[in-house]
Amino acid sequence: MDITLIKTFIEVANTGSFVAARGRLFVTQSAISLRIQRLEDSLGHQLFTRSKAGAVLTAEGQQFEPYALSLLKIWEESRQKISIPDGYKRAISIGAQYSLWPGLGFRWLDSLQTEMPELSIHAEVGSPDRITRFLVEGIVQAALLYTPQLRPGLIVEPALDDELILVASYPDASLERLLGYVSVDWGPEFTHALAFALPHLIDSGRSMALGALTMEYVVNRCASAFLPARSVKRYLDNGKLHLVADAPRFPYPSWVVLRADLTPDLAELAGRTLKAVVQGAEKAQESLLGELDLMEGYEPVPKVNFKDKK
Repeated sequence: MDITLIKTFIEVANTGSFVAARGRLFVTQSAISLRIQRLEDSLGHQLFTRSKAGAVLTAEGQQFEPYALSLLKIWEESRQKISIPDGYKRAISIGAQYSLWPGLGFRWLDSLQTEMPELSIHAEVGSPDRITRFLVEGIVQAALLYTPQLRPGLIVEPALDDELILVASYPDASLERLLGYVSVDWGPEFTHALAFALPHLIDSGRSMALGALTMEYVVNRCASAFLPARSVKRYLDNGKLHLVADAPRFPYPSWVVLRADLTPDLAELAGRTLKAVVQGAEKAQESLLGELDLMEGYEPVPKVNFKDKK
C-alpha cells in the first residue's frame, strides 16, 4: 500500500477537511480526493462522509484509523532504523519551534548525546501544526512546543515557563510612545489577554504569524512587538532591543511532547536530560526576569494553565 495514501487519510481525519489537508500536505485538493478515493477502492469501503461542512469519518473510517496510525509508525520506525549511520546503535528525532531551539533544543540535543553517545539524532523545525503532524506520523518522537495539541498517543508535559515581553528597537520606548508595533500571533490566550490589557494594540497594521522570527524583523527596523523573554535576552544585553516601559508581561510556557510509544529507556533519557537543561535555562533567565519585576507600573497577567483546557 502507498504510504502517501495513509498520510493523506490521517491528515484529512485530523483536520476534518479536504481543503485543510491540502494546505498541510502542499498538494491540490483534487490530489487529496484522488488519494482518498484510491485508498477507499483498495479497502472496499467509504472512509469519509463528504459535505460542504467538511469530511467526517464513517464507521469504517473510524475502524481503520488506528491501523493507519500503526502502519505509519511501523513505516517510520523501519525507515529510521535502516538509516542509522555506522557507529550508532539507536536513533531519535526531535522537533521544536524555531524560538525554542537556541535556548533549549540544542542543549537538549547535546545532553542526549553526552548521556548516550551511540544515539543518532535528527532535528526538525516548524510550526506547531507541522511538528504535531510529524509526532502523529512518527517522523518525530519528541518535541518542544509553545502551543501543543492534545492528540491520542501523545504525552504533553510542562517544559519551561517563559514570558512575552514588549520590546522595541529604539531606546526610551513607552506605551505612550510606541512606534511600528507588530502584532504577533502567539495564540488565542495571548490575544484575549492583550485585548483586555492593551486593547488599542489589537488592530495593528502589521501582523505576523512568524513566532520568534519576528525578532529579526523588529531588530532591523523602527518597530516593537511582544516576544519571548529568553529569545530576546541577547539583543537586550547588546542594546539592539529595549524594554518598553510600563508594559505588562504575559505568561508563555513551553511544553515537551512525547510519543506514548517511545521506548521506556529513551523516554526516561529524554525526560531526565531535558529536566537538567530546563534547570540551567531557568537560572540563566532569572536575572532578566528580576529586572522586569522592577519595571515601574508592572502588572502581571494571570497565567493560563494548558492542562485546564483538556
